[in-house]
Amino acid sequence: GSLNIKPGGLYVDGTLGGGGHAYEVCKRLGSGKLIGIDQDADAIEAAGKRLLPFQDKVTIVRSNYANIKEVLKELEIEGVDGIYLDLGVSSYQLDTAERGFTYRENAPLDMRMDQRNEKTAADIVNEYSEMELYRIIRDYGEDRFAKNIAKHIVKARQEKRIETTDELVEIIKAAIPARVRAEGGHPAKRTFQAIRIELNHELEVLDESIDTMVDLLNPGGRLSIITFHSLEDRIVKTRFKTCENPCICPPDFPVCVCGRKSRGKVITRKPIVPSGQELEENTRSKSSKLRVFERN
Repeated sequence: GSLNIKPGGLYVDGTLGGGGHAYEVCKRLGSGKLIGIDQDADAIEAAGKRLLPFQDKVTIVRSNYANIKEVLKELEIEGVDGIYLDLGVSSYQLDTAERGFTYRENAPLDMRMDQRNEKTAADIVNEYSEMELYRIIRDYGEDRFAKNIAKHIVKARQEKRIETTDELVEIIKAAIPARVRAEGGHPAKRTFQAIRIELNHELEVLDESIDTMVDLLNPGGRLSIITFHSLEDRIVKTRFKTCENPCICPPDFPVCVCGRKSRGKVITRKPIVPSGQELEENTRSKSSKLRVFERN
C-alpha cells in the first residue's frame, strides 16, 4: 500500500527473505517487474519457490541491498518506481534453528545473514573485550543489564569457549535478576539482537544506503522502510529529513546560498505502526515502524 504500486512499474525488494512481501507486490503487477535481493542463499531458494507463479515478473539476485546500485546497473536498469526494505530478521531465518538466530532452540552461535562471511556470532562473544560487549549490548540491545551481561560472558569464556546458543542463554540468564526475568519477554532477546546487528553491520549498511536508494527512484517513486529497532528508525527518520530538506545555510540567512535541492518529501510525518489486528496476527510486528519517502 505504501508503495503506490503501478501495474507497469519496476520495484525492488531489498530484503527478499521468504518472499512474503514480494508475493503481495507481484499480485498487483501487470507488465511490471520486481527485483528481489537477499544475501541469504536459503532465503533465495525459499523465495524462488514461493514466487514461482510470477517467475516471468521476478528477478532474484543474491547480494546485500547495500549493493543495489551495482545490481540494477548489471540488469541495465536506470531508475525504479519503488524500493522497500523490511529490516526484521526474516521469520525464515528465525525458524531455521541451526542458523543460530533464535534463543529458543540450541544451535551453533552463527547469526550470519550471508554465510559467505567468515566471522560468526561466536567470534564476537569470545573475542570482543568486555567494554565492546557492554557497548553493543547497551546500544544495540538496549538492555539495562548490559554491563552485567558483558561481565558474565567474559567470565564464562575464561573457562571454555562459548559455542552454542544455549550456553549463551544460560550465561545471560545468570546475569539478570530473577524478578526481572519473571516480568518481561525472553531474557536473551536483547543480547541476541545486539550481536546480530553488530555481526551483520546492519546499522552502517542502512545509514550508507538510503541516499543511493533515493537517487535510484524515478519521479514519484517511493522508498518504504520497515524498522524494528529505535536506532534503525532514527537513521531512517534523519536521512529522510535531510533528503527532503538538505539545505545547510544558517537559519538567519534570508535566502539559501548552499544550493542543495530537496529530493522529495517524507510521506509519513509519524511512522506507521501496526494495527491491533496485525499485532494479534503477527506478534513479531510489535516494534515495527514504517516510514515512506517520495521522490520529486
